[in-house]
Amino acid sequence: MDEVQAGPSPETGDGSEPEQERGGLRRFLRRMASSKAELEAEDLQKASGEEGATPITACAARKRHCVAGTLRTVTLRPRGGAPALEAELSDGTDVINLVWLGRRKIAGIDPGRRLRAEGLVSVQDGRKVMFNPRYELRGGS
Repeated sequence: MDEVQAGPSPETGDGSEPEQERGGLRRFLRRMASSKAELEAEDLQKASGEEGATPITACAARKRHCVAGTLRTVTLRPRGGAPALEAELSDGTDVINLVWLGRRKIAGIDPGRRLRAEGLVSVQDGRKVMFNPRYELRGGS
């Protein structure tokens, strides 16, 4: 009697389930094991990358960069006696403070809003800061 040996599967070439099913299962299990914060950070990184922005963690001081992410907080803080609107932008890799000097309010600059900003990055008290950046509002809040 002839023995039939199980050979490689035509879909994968290695005798296991198709590659798409393995990748989908792996992705599902990773998402199930991740915390909400990790999933949000991953989504932010993906969205920022699609916008052609530099990851905030890679931004060097005293260089111009374009960053994109979601505004976490927006506060009014006086600087040197003048009003200054400060917003904390997160892209999942790091956080940068955006500061508009002389402004009390800017329409559309609200927590949860997606934003793309461009300007000179500086570091103050160990935090990355961009003063009076050019910005584009993205998607709804």
